[in-house]
Amino acid sequence: MMTDTSASKKLFEQNWKRISFWGSICALSQVFICLVGLPSELNRRILIESTLSLGYLFILWIPLVFGYIVSKMVELEGVENPKPGAADLLSGALTGLFGSLGLVLLMLGIDNLDMRDPLINWNPKLFRLLTFENSIGFGSLVWIAVGVGLGTVGASLHQMSSQIRKMVAYATFGLFSFAVLEDVIDDLSEGFRLEWLSDMIYAKKGGMTVTSMIVLAVVLALLPLITRGKFKKTVDRYRSDATPENQRRNSVVLFSIIAVLVIVLPWFLGGIINELLANVGLFLLLALGLNIVVGLAGLLDLGYVAFFAVGGYTTAVFTSPNSPWFSPETHFGISLLVVVVMATLAGLLIGAPVIRMRGDYLAIVTLGFGEIIRLLFLSDWLKPYLGGSQGITNIPAIDLGPWEVRGADPRSVFYMVLAFCVLAIYVSWRLQGSRLGRAWMAIREDESVAEVMGINTVNSKLMAFVVGAVLASFSGAVLAAKVGSVFPKSFEILVSIIILVVVIVGGMGSITGVMVGSLVLIGILGGPRQPGLLQEFQNFKLLIYGALLVFMMLKRPEGLVPTARRTRELHQEEYLQDAWLGDDENEEREEVGEQL
Repeated sequence: MMTDTSASKKLFEQNWKRISFWGSICALSQVFICLVGLPSELNRRILIESTLSLGYLFILWIPLVFGYIVSKMVELEGVENPKPGAADLLSGALTGLFGSLGLVLLMLGIDNLDMRDPLINWNPKLFRLLTFENSIGFGSLVWIAVGVGLGTVGASLHQMSSQIRKMVAYATFGLFSFAVLEDVIDDLSEGFRLEWLSDMIYAKKGGMTVTSMIVLAVVLALLPLITRGKFKKTVDRYRSDATPENQRRNSVVLFSIIAVLVIVLPWFLGGIINELLANVGLFLLLALGLNIVVGLAGLLDLGYVAFFAVGGYTTAVFTSPNSPWFSPETHFGISLLVVVVMATLAGLLIGAPVIRMRGDYLAIVTLGFGEIIRLLFLSDWLKPYLGGSQGITNIPAIDLGPWEVRGADPRSVFYMVLAFCVLAIYVSWRLQGSRLGRAWMAIREDESVAEVMGINTVNSKLMAFVVGAVLASFSGAVLAAKVGSVFPKSFEILVSIIILVVVIVGGMGSITGVMVGSLVLIGILGGPRQPGLLQEFQNFKLLIYGALLVFMMLKRPEGLVPTARRTRELHQEEYLQDAWLGDDENEEREEVGEQL
């Protein structure tokens, strides 16, 4: 009979290739993140006073994750996996060691080779960060010890009970949230006259104090023990026992609570957070329009920014006294009617030529139309009418009688954007269950079948372009009044790409998903030119967007908050397989019943 020691030794020998592979990936990942410049740029954000910065955190999480991955056993049906033991801890430690050796080689390379020409971040700043303002020997010992330790911790997660893992997860993600949301918590504490609470948690120079970190970690770790799944049980009981009438009533109550919070909370927030919320609302309005075009109708429109520009320029022409063409200086409400008309015409103008195209061809052509419109706004041909590269300035604020919406008051802008978002959400919700909405979803699933079933695909697609264009033009109109000027550079193709990422990450066809995607992506990372909550990511937004998009396509293509119908479309084969297996099980039960 094989002893436990010999079994662990044999298992380790079998996993040596796995350790080498994941250890190499760990080393390459750490070197890549360093050469991209993330640690150097993010080192300004202090998470824990005199202990940890966001720059170092972006290096430290890698050996922890790969130590967890390398020790994870693949569960095969009919095969009993051995229990986690010392060999798994050793695998995690070696994986972390390989990752730290990559950083050691990077420090030696920066110290002895000059490669700043192809690699901009191959510089003394990165070297000082990696060596902790000390020698290479000291930095190497620290990174080796840290890598081995974090790799071991990652592997040990498999040997913990589910309750302890949950406690560790609560403490880790809770502390990270408190550290990252420092500005929001400071703003809220000031608004509610609770500055003393913020002073207890955060240091004056930024970051959480060590004492507050320990106290919060203990409190957060105890939360799973206090709740013990009560919230989940309550939700499950509500889903199983609630009648349609009760569900409708609870939805109304939940919506009312959220509405009160959204209306009241901005009065307790500072100008920076209100400005951030206003930008989130503008992009949410854009995303709701694109969600109709892409999420419901399945039309991949990469020139969506053109409708955004139409709304902004139309508002500027009809309200600004500096309009080069003519200056009617109309009220914003009157100009908004013209905006709707112009957006409808733009939707028909762009939608009609591409109505027979599908997939990649549609994406490329709409991309071309978006660039054509931007270049027309920039051209000398339309300069006497639209100002060319100089744009149109001196756009007045929105006059609502006793209330004036202007960029200097971000709270008023937020409320104006909120009103348009509520209108867009209501329109989207009503359209989803309408005959037109069902026609859009049928076209998205299979246009040929939808056409055979009698759906007028041409009119339905044109309606999707028109509705999406109108919602996008509202966002452009509010942006023009908020900023007080419009320029062609504000309507680059990058806006369309970021809005598409918001829709995909949130959940195509899901109103709630689009709201979550806008809050997470735009609120944290920011827009093309608008800063987010983490301003340190300003130069890395596109990199993070791309990595997030690849991850979502591979792991969760339906989005963060998908609709049930969209989930069934993307996982149809799995549902069919489950149904087939269910039928087989039912047949076996029937046969057993007959035999009995």
